[in-house]
Amino acid sequence: MCNLVTWSLPPRLDPLTQDTCARILCTMNLTLSVDEQIVSRARKRAMALGKSLNQVIRDYLEKLAGADDPERSIKEFEELSARGHSRGWKFNRDETHERS
Repeated sequence: MCNLVTWSLPPRLDPLTQDTCARILCTMNLTLSVDEQIVSRARKRAMALGKSLNQVIRDYLEKLAGADDPERSIKEFEELSARGHSRGWKFNRDETHERS
């Protein structure tokens, strides 16, 4: 199931200008077979954490999938960064902002 979610950002300098952002959220319903006593105890633990059982399971699945793996993100960044070659060119701020 996918939902288009839009929201407006507050106006910046011009009160007549308003930025609108859109994001498509896709979710999947998942059915699990779990013993009622386990669910009851898990709900109590989730409440103690200030979360719903649904949120605790979602957080766990995100970690399991690697969404919150900073080491993996750093490694991927380093691999992608190493692909280019500047051929001796160095960034020069003044040249970048020069108007022709």
